Amino acid sequence: MLPAVTATRYVTPLREGGSLPGLMEADDLGTYVVKWRAAGQGVRVLVAEVVCGELARALALPVPALVTVDVAPQLAVGEPDPEVQELLQRSAGLNLGLDYLPGALDFEAGAGQVDAELAGRVLWFDALVGNVDRSWRNPNMLFWHGRLQLIDHGAALTFHHHWPGARAAVARPYDASQHALLECEPDVRAADAALAGRVTRALLDGVLGQVPDDWLEGPSPDDAPDDVRARYADQLLARLAARDAWLPGVVAAAAAGGSRRRAPRGENRPAWLGPPPPPGVRQR
Repeated sequence: MLPAVTATRYVTPLREGGSLPGLMEADDLGTYVVKWRAAGQGVRVLVAEVVCGELARALALPVPALVTVDVAPQLAVGEPDPEVQELLQRSAGLNLGLDYLPGALDFEAGAGQVDAELAGRVLWFDALVGNVDRSWRNPNMLFWHGRLQLIDHGAALTFHHHWPGARAAVARPYDASQHALLECEPDVRAADAALAGRVTRALLDGVLGQVPDDWLEGPSPDDAPDDVRARYADQLLARLAARDAWLPGVVAAAAAGGSRRRAPRGENRPAWLGPPPPPGVRQR
């Protein structure tokens, strides 16, 4: 299971998208961006965050630490916004926390630091998990102490929102035409050679074992948690085995390169990080 912490203080809502994640302090003295079980599309988004985040970590891709955060409803009392207060109260219990990265820079500030090898591995990984949310408009990548960090994978694994159609997603092409890393000349073939053999049943079982039982929702309400875990593993292994259907398109997109508009400094920066540091100011 993921490390478990207990929330001790609700700091502020982070008004990103419609899910209103919150910044919270915990009993391990850490500060976390908390994503709520009662928000938007519910616990399946949290499952996608855990599965993709921990799979990326197992493949040596950089992601912030993940924890489960036990939130007491009483922590909502001091929040003046009734919408946020209700969300906190409905999310009492286990939620997902991502390590807060103070002083992180937006992707535009460090895009030139991403080499072809890393860019290829991120693009290959996104194609495997069907991550539709890593475009130049919304990169969901930060730089922290000079190192790329991959964040926000809740929009991946879309098949679990409609299990009866999961089979059709196995060989679905991945549209990489707007991927934020195309200008970094991603070496997708090298990434496939390096990573494909590492995605095994044992690895996926270990990743899925970190998802709390009560977050797992299968096609039927009566599905046992381990049966749902097996469905996720089967789906990802089938996707891996179907690379002949989707990998050539990703390789072609990488070879074509990108023509994205370069965003003004700070445009793609998550609001919860505040304004970007002035040019030349180093992270603490």
